[in-house]
Amino acid sequence: MKISGTTRVFLIVGDPVAQVRAPEAFNHLFEQHGVDAVLVPAQIPSNELEGFVRHVFKAGNIDGLWVAIPHKTGITAVLDKCDPLGRAAGAVNAVRRNADGTIEGALFDGVGFTKALGTFGVPVKGRNVLVVGVGGGGVAIAASLAQQGAGRVALFDNTPGRTDEVAARLRAEFGVDVVSAKTADPAGYDLVAHATPLGLKIGDPLPFDVSRVDADATVVDILMKNQPTPLVRACRERGVDAHPGFEMMVQQVPEYLSFFGFDHIAKTVQADPADVRALFTQA
Repeated sequence: MKISGTTRVFLIVGDPVAQVRAPEAFNHLFEQHGVDAVLVPAQIPSNELEGFVRHVFKAGNIDGLWVAIPHKTGITAVLDKCDPLGRAAGAVNAVRRNADGTIEGALFDGVGFTKALGTFGVPVKGRNVLVVGVGGGGVAIAASLAQQGAGRVALFDNTPGRTDEVAARLRAEFGVDVVSAKTADPAGYDLVAHATPLGLKIGDPLPFDVSRVDADATVVDILMKNQPTPLVRACRERGVDAHPGFEMMVQQVPEYLSFFGFDHIAKTVQADPADVRALFTQA
């Protein structure tokens, strides 16, 4: 990749950022399609995030931000505009500076999740869903499932009170039965989405009792490291349909590209994501 004084710069902000995979995919696509742009990771602590974002957009050649954990909710404080999913979830994972100087955010995690379910042949409409972990990723997934017509969405999180607020907001926005779950017990659900950090570290406990997953249910673990994750392995050992988070990321790629103005690449990737999928699934 050639970087010069004309290169447009994008950052992916998080804390930590060692786990992020987006630069691998997007820099590959920029180079492949002859786009003079680069995506660079930036490790920013939460207490510095707002000031960093406001100052970084003063640089005329920095056009946007990808947003990683734990900043998907905190970064909403700097936005002038937000898409409906981001507004409902209270979180975004993409931020751009518009031509008029306003800062706009959008949320694609959940869109990627529901599009991935389509590639797995798993329907959303009318399904009884449990989302375990209601941080930025989990909220996004819940919002998109509600928007796409899930029959009931239950939310579980170890942080007291978090799920009640999110459930109320999603009910009001989408008119879907969204509730707080008292435990992470997966029994009785058609679809279980795991969106906590459990599994990133060796020795982490499983996020729920796999023996309680219904035999005909589907489990999706959105973690991108330590593949296949302990949860996916445990589910598959029981014969439960289980999928890793790669496809969720693959399906977000065209959404990011369109948001940042690269519509021609977005259409190409949407038509055939095999190249991007190979990047995410390689060791």
